[in-house]
Amino acid sequence: MKNILYLILISIVVISCKNSEEKDAQGDNMEETISAKKSGVSANVKMPTYTGEFIFIKEGAVLKGRNFIYGVAVDDMSRELAEQVEKIKNDEFDMVGVIVRGILTEKEEGEDGWDEVLTIKQIVSVSDSPSPADIQIEEKK
Repeated sequence: MKNILYLILISIVVISCKNSEEKDAQGDNMEETISAKKSGVSANVKMPTYTGEFIFIKEGAVLKGRNFIYGVAVDDMSRELAEQVEKIKNDEFDMVGVIVRGILTEKEEGEDGWDEVLTIKQIVSVSDSPSPADIQIEEKK
């Protein structure tokens, strides 16, 4: 009887671990269907969701996730996100957790800049506090 209980317990653990790994793999790039209008015609477009830390400085914008770092196209949506993030940052180089939907494009041959650029189409959410620093640099007094 004990052996059967152990087999059932092990089966449940293996199955639940497998499902959580699949969810983690999809976590940074879940796709959600949203309605888009192009030239007066409505169409359903699958737009991926990106979760990461956002920073906007005068040289450009970056979204850093667990498994990726993308340059962000500087346009009205990224400036709007930068305004929301600016209210939360403690200093100029703080990164703030965000969830956005957008379109990822690769740079063309011979072009300077990031290999992949994210054009933000929708701001889903912005964290209430800056992300903790990966590396803390102390100033000498």
